[in-house]
Amino acid sequence: MSKDNHTRIVVKVGSNVLTRTDGTLDVTRMSALVDQVAELRRDGTEVILVSSGAVAAGRSEVHPSGRLDSVASRQLFSAVGQAKLINRYYELFREHGIAVGQVLTTKESFGTRQHYLNQRACMEVMLRNGVLPIVNENDTISVTELMFTDNDELSGLIATMMDASALFILSNIDGVYTGPPSEPDSVLLRDIRPGEDLSEYIRQEKSGFGRGGMITKTRIARKVAEEGIAVWIANGKRERILPDLMAHPDTTPCTRFVPSPVAPSSVKKWIAHSDDFCKGEIQLDEEATRRLTEGQVASILPVGITRVEGDFEEDDLIRIIGADGQRVGVGKADCDATTLRRELGCKDKKPVVHYDFLYVESSVC
Repeated sequence: MSKDNHTRIVVKVGSNVLTRTDGTLDVTRMSALVDQVAELRRDGTEVILVSSGAVAAGRSEVHPSGRLDSVASRQLFSAVGQAKLINRYYELFREHGIAVGQVLTTKESFGTRQHYLNQRACMEVMLRNGVLPIVNENDTISVTELMFTDNDELSGLIATMMDASALFILSNIDGVYTGPPSEPDSVLLRDIRPGEDLSEYIRQEKSGFGRGGMITKTRIARKVAEEGIAVWIANGKRERILPDLMAHPDTTPCTRFVPSPVAPSSVKKWIAHSDDFCKGEIQLDEEATRRLTEGQVASILPVGITRVEGDFEEDDLIRIIGADGQRVGVGKADCDATTLRRELGCKDKKPVVHYDFLYVESSVC
C-alpha cells in the first residue's frame, strides 16, 4: 500500500466505536473522530459521515415503563437519540467552523432511480456549499424487512452513489484476521484483492452493539471495491486513525480491499445495490451464462433464457440467474414478463436486458 490522494471519502463510524461498555454514547471518542474529520477537511478532502449511535444516545435519555420488543425499543431509542446525536455533532463540528446537515434515509429510498438521484443531488449541493453530510438510517420508520443489514451496507451505497474514491469502515478491530483477533497466531490481512477467498477466515460474529459482523463488512467491502472504490476496515478507537490511513496506510493497522481498475457507470452502480428491489428473475442457459461470466460485453437475449419468474413490467429490475442456479447479476428489463414468456428461447428478438443496464458481479467473472 502507498499514500493515496482521495478528494472525496465516506467514513462509516460503527456503534461499537461510539458506544461505551454500558451501552451509552461515548462523547470523548466522538469528539476525537470529529477532530480527525475536521483535519481531513482542512487538507482539502470532502467527507461524508455515515454515523451510527442514535440508539446509544437515546438509551440514556429514556427509560421505558414496560417491556418493548426489539423493533419498538429501537424506534423509541433512535427517535430520541438521533436528535441528541446530531446536536452533539453540530456542537463539535461548529468548534471547527464546519456546518453539518442531517440526512436520514431508508432502504426504500434507494429502490427507484429517481429517489436515488434525488438523494445524490441533495448531498452534492451540501458538499458544494461546504456542508458536511451526516447520514444515518431512519430507524423510526424502517421495519425489519425493509432495514439495511446495518450501516456498513448503507455506507457502501452512499460511497457508490456519491462517486467517492474511498470508503473507511471504522469498527473496534483493526481489520480482517486469519483467525479470532484475540488469538496470538492470528494475522491481520493487509490487502485483499478481487476474487480472493476469505471463507476460512470470516466468522459470523458481531462486534459489540452493532447489527453487523465481519461477514457483512467483507461482503460490502468486496462489492464496493468491485465498483472501483478503495475500502479500508480499521479500528476507530485508535488515535488519529483517519489521518494515519490517509497519510501512511502501509504502516497503519488496517485491511484494504483493492479496488477494481475499471469502475462501472453510475447507473450500473445503482443496479448493483438494488437486488432487494427486483420484481422477478430470469435464468440463463449455459452459453449465455458463459458469455457473462467470462466478461464479454453482451446483452441478454430471449434465445439464451430458459426460465422466467415473477410478473415484472418493462423498466423493472430483475435478478439474473446462471445455468447452475447461482446469481450472476441484476439488470433492468426491456420488456415485461408476459412478453418475455411468449418470446422465450426465440431468436432475432430485441434484448431483454441491455448491456448498459446490466450489472454482472465480478466475483463470478
